[in-house]
Amino acid sequence: MKRCPTCNKTFNDQSLSYCIDDGTPLVSLPEDDELTEFGRGTEDGRWNPPAYQPPSYVAPGGATKRKSWPWIVGILGVLFLFLVGFTVAAVVLIPRIVKKANPVVVSNSNSNTNNSANNNTNSSTEIVPETNSNSESSSPPPTDKEVVLAQLRDLENEWTVANINADKKKLGQILADDYVGPSGSNGKMQGKTEYINTIERDTNTEKWNFEDLRLTLRGDRATLLGKVRFQLRDREVVYDFVDRFVWRDARWQATGSEVTPTSGTSGFGPAPNQ
Repeated sequence: MKRCPTCNKTFNDQSLSYCIDDGTPLVSLPEDDELTEFGRGTEDGRWNPPAYQPPSYVAPGGATKRKSWPWIVGILGVLFLFLVGFTVAAVVLIPRIVKKANPVVVSNSNSNTNNSANNNTNSSTEIVPETNSNSESSSPPPTDKEVVLAQLRDLENEWTVANINADKKKLGQILADDYVGPSGSNGKMQGKTEYINTIERDTNTEKWNFEDLRLTLRGDRATLLGKVRFQLRDREVVYDFVDRFVWRDARWQATGSEVTPTSGTSGFGPAPNQ
């Protein structure tokens, strides 16, 4: 028989070396003690062994540590979903933001290729004329008279188209802020604003042609003289004209214009560009 020195319990199983309750090493009892221990028990002398209690198991090294890898995997999954969502949002929203910040500008330039009033259908709604800067452009004026003559010939065609169609926006670009010229109705001098606000669409002119053009060029100032022949619906009229220009903002702008009918055309009314 063996006894636990801690809890004083005895065990008959000789194969046990440790107490099943507290794990204390068992000590062997002398035979006398075995008889004495056996004699202990109930009043009738029978041995009453203690109730069996299963040993409590303690894992080596203390309590089991929780595994941290599931948390790491979860955090990485959330970050991945966030990055995917952010990428999709960027692909969808950025083009819209860029498009909204930089709208497409549709050009309303007039076509003067065939010098025909029927090629332009701009509205005659009154608008405020554009303001042209009076400061000299950093770009110097051209000095080649052939180049300037070609530029002013094109500008005269654009000017005529704008007058026939009452294109106030285009006239605001062609006329300089200090433009002064006689009115076509009564010869009264008028400025840029009055010119643009009183212009009316002309439906009688079909074609026109500039003839005998002569240029006088002095630095940033140019004067163009010549004739303009208008083909109306029922007749043809010819006018002499003198137009003056200044080089500003890297382009020619009109500062004045005088138009007089040639002999045989008086009484036909003002020219379409007046």
